Amino acid sequence: MENFSPANCIQDLQYFGEFGGVNPSISDSSTYTFLSAKTMSDTFEGNIEGCYLYSRHSSPSNLYLDQALAAMEGTETANVSASGMGAITPTLMQLCSAGDHIVSSRTIYGGTYAFLKNLIPRFGVKTTFVDITKLDVVEAAITPATKVIYCETVSNPLLEVADIRGLSRLAKKYNLKLVVDNTFSPLSVSPAKLGADIVIHSLTKYINGSSDTVGGVTCASKEFINSLKNVNSGASMLLGPTMDSLRSASVMKNLRTLHIRIKQHSHNAHVLADKFEQDGLKTVYPGLRSHPSHELYKTMINPEYGYGGMLTIDVGSLAKANELMELMQQRNLGYLAVSLGFYKTLFSAPGTSTSSEIPLYEQATMGLTDGLIRFSIGLDNDIERTYQMMKACMIELEVLETQNISL
Repeated sequence: MENFSPANCIQDLQYFGEFGGVNPSISDSSTYTFLSAKTMSDTFEGNIEGCYLYSRHSSPSNLYLDQALAAMEGTETANVSASGMGAITPTLMQLCSAGDHIVSSRTIYGGTYAFLKNLIPRFGVKTTFVDITKLDVVEAAITPATKVIYCETVSNPLLEVADIRGLSRLAKKYNLKLVVDNTFSPLSVSPAKLGADIVIHSLTKYINGSSDTVGGVTCASKEFINSLKNVNSGASMLLGPTMDSLRSASVMKNLRTLHIRIKQHSHNAHVLADKFEQDGLKTVYPGLRSHPSHELYKTMINPEYGYGGMLTIDVGSLAKANELMELMQQRNLGYLAVSLGFYKTLFSAPGTSTSSEIPLYEQATMGLTDGLIRFSIGLDNDIERTYQMMKACMIELEVLETQNISL
C-alpha cells in the first residue's frame, strides 16, 4: 500500500493508435471478423488474446479502459459497463444465487438500495442492512447463507467511512466477498490494497468528470471478470450493460487528468467544510476532526489526494434547503442537480432525490434529515470568493445568525 501510486499506474500505461496516434484508435464496430472458423469457435470458449467476438462481450476500446482502471485500483483486470448500476447489479448477481444473503451498509446510493431491497429479492437473494461502521454489528448479521459484504468507501449521502481493512478481515474469516463502491474516493482510497475483493465505480462521476457520460466499472481478479463475461453464464454478458466504444474512449481521455482534479476538489471541499463548521453549521466532511471516522480515514487515504470533494450541511428543514439551493444557483455558485464530480459545484437534498428510494422511516433511522444538503464541490479557482458568496446567501436566508456572522 505504501508504495502504490494509482496516478503513476495510469501514467505508465502507453498506447499507440493504429496510425501512430497518441490516443488509442477507437474500434467503432459491433462485431469482428475471423480469418478461420476455428479461431471463432475458440473465442466462443474463452477470451483469446487479441481476438474479439462481439462488442457486448468486449471491444478494443473497452479493454484499453479496463486496463487503465484496473491499474488505478491495483486489481488484475476490470470490466467497464454502461452505467454504475450496470456494474453493481451484474456483479452482485454473479456472486449470489437463490437462497443467498448479502450484508450491506444501510447508507448507500439510493439506486443500489432499491436494487437490494426491491429487485434482487425476486431472485431469492435477501439483504440485511446494517451500520457498516460497527464491525460487531456487521459480524452479527452474517449467516451461513451470506455470500457478500457490500459497502461504499464513503457512503452516499451521509459520508460514513467503512473500515475496509476490518471488513476484509471479517470477509476472510467467513469466506465472503467484500465488494466496495469507491465512486466517492478514486485515487484517495485504494480498496483492493486494503483487502477488498471487488471495487466498483460509477465512471459518470469523478473519473469522467464532465457530466456528459454515464458509465461504470468492476475491478477484480481475472477469474471473476472472466466469469462476468462468460458467454453462457456471465451476468454482464447476458444482461448486456455494455459501454459504447466512443464513450469508453472519451472516459479514457478524462481519466488522465483525474489526479489533478481530485486534488482541487478535495482542497476546495476541505476549505469550505472548515469555514462552514466555524460558522456554526452542522457540517459533515471526513477531513474534519469532528467526523467520527476522521482518524480511521487518515489511515486509509493516499494523503496527496485529500479527503474528497463531498460534504454535507444541515440547514434544519427541506424548505430552507430548497430555498438556499435555488438562491445559490441563481448566484452562479453551482447547479441544483444530482450526481457529482462536475467542474461546477452540484447540490441536492438527498432525502428527496438521490436517496428517495429509501423509505422515510429508514431515512430517519440512519440520520438522513430533511434539511440535509449534499455538496459535490467543484474546481473553483478562488475558493475564498466562493465561500463569501455562499455565506452571503446563507445570511440572506437566515441560515446563519446575522448578528454572529460578518462578511
